[in-house]
Amino acid sequence: MHSLPYQLIHAVLESAPDAMLMVDADGAIRFANGQVTALFGYSREELIGRSVEMLLPERMRATHSAHRIDFARVDRRRAMGSGLDLRGRRADGSEMPLEISLNPVHCEPEPFVIAALRDITGHLTIQQELKDARTQAEHANLAKGRFLATASHDLRQPLQTIGLLAGALRQLPSTDSEALGLIDSIDASVRTMSRLLNALLDVSKLESGRIRPNIDDFAVQPLLKALQAEFSRAAQQKGLELIVEGSDECARSDALQVGQIVRNLVANAIKYTRAGRVTMRCSAQADGVRIEVSDTGIGMPEEQLAYIFDEFYQIGVEPQASREGYGLGLAIVERLVKLLGLRIEVQSKVGAGSTFAVFVPRGIAAASAEPDRRRASAPVPRGAKQQILLIEDDAAVRHATLTLLQSAGYQVNAVASADEALQQAEGNPRVDVIVSDFHLGGGATGADAINGVRARLGQPTKAILITGDTSFSSSGSRLAVPDPVRFARKPLSAEELFGLLDELASS
Repeated sequence: MHSLPYQLIHAVLESAPDAMLMVDADGAIRFANGQVTALFGYSREELIGRSVEMLLPERMRATHSAHRIDFARVDRRRAMGSGLDLRGRRADGSEMPLEISLNPVHCEPEPFVIAALRDITGHLTIQQELKDARTQAEHANLAKGRFLATASHDLRQPLQTIGLLAGALRQLPSTDSEALGLIDSIDASVRTMSRLLNALLDVSKLESGRIRPNIDDFAVQPLLKALQAEFSRAAQQKGLELIVEGSDECARSDALQVGQIVRNLVANAIKYTRAGRVTMRCSAQADGVRIEVSDTGIGMPEEQLAYIFDEFYQIGVEPQASREGYGLGLAIVERLVKLLGLRIEVQSKVGAGSTFAVFVPRGIAAASAEPDRRRASAPVPRGAKQQILLIEDDAAVRHATLTLLQSAGYQVNAVASADEALQQAEGNPRVDVIVSDFHLGGGATGADAINGVRARLGQPTKAILITGDTSFSSSGSRLAVPDPVRFARKPLSAEELFGLLDELASS
């Protein structure tokens, strides 16, 4: 025991930071460093010559002895953190979780095993705390998602009511020019509140990871044309041209999210362009397609380009000044670009405008592209010939929608639930158009109501389904309502509702 190799080994083990044991082939402890005595509370004299199993709880000793014999037979190393789940027993009877590494050593006069032991109580505590924190974060994200869904619906309801009542006032023949100006201001405020609500919800959904890309091939031109129709009024009010250059390119990505990227770029371009035009175009590139939004707006100095994707950052807007937006559009663009694995470039010159270009992989076919449903033909005149079944569970929104439609000459039967809608269809089988909210009371949906009324009437009645949930695709594929149907998001203006009704009447 006092040969040179043992002396050197003892010296090395004594200086180790972990508790170190030398155990012979029979399992007897031949050496224990100072860390062992500190960890277990035994003196060296109490340990030397005793079985190593004395350091384990009694319930584990027989099993450990069998594992120790098996280890000696296989003669292999076992790294710290691998192998058995062991617990150590201190001299006072208390227990602790252990990690052990084992190294066989072939040395004269006999082979032995060096065991390093480590109390991992703190490590396990940290692991459990991390697990608990992760669980709490997951619960918080779920709660946040439920809150956002509820808030989205509840906040959009009063906006919907205000917008539709303003539209009803516009229909009154006694409304003078001054009152019309006030109604225009109400509409503008509703649109601003709606954009801010959408932006806040989009940021929250992206941060919580609730958006999952749905990758497919799609034609870019219908997407750009739909955005042109969506922003045409906003461009006209500022005296701007909103141009879409022709293209037959196809892209491969999530069409809904790419549309959201371009939508925010167009809104931003219109916001910062005082005169001239905003242009959308798509062109082929060597590695995909380039979707571009350019404007003749105020432009940006080069030193500010690094900050434009930051939240709440706006070019040339003082902190307390009146503003059209809150600087969230480009922050959403950057998050969506990263989510989809795309690339975006910005070029700008003060006084000459800006160009934002998004690079998207090329698609093979446009099979999944949504057709452009907007028609240039003159709408069918509104009036008593159109019989509408309105399904809306919110009393204020139902009253506002009823007032608006009746002021425009439609005949309307308004109900508050899917069951009432079925009863109405039973008693009054003439329904030209069903207009329904998506979220109805009692767990029913507008999709259920529309399909139920159609089944009761025995015909594919035209329908408009309105939702405040921004996660739904405009194609309505998730809503399970077959054509003829149009989908709209709250808050829906009077003009937009009339446009959908005119479109269905002309189809």
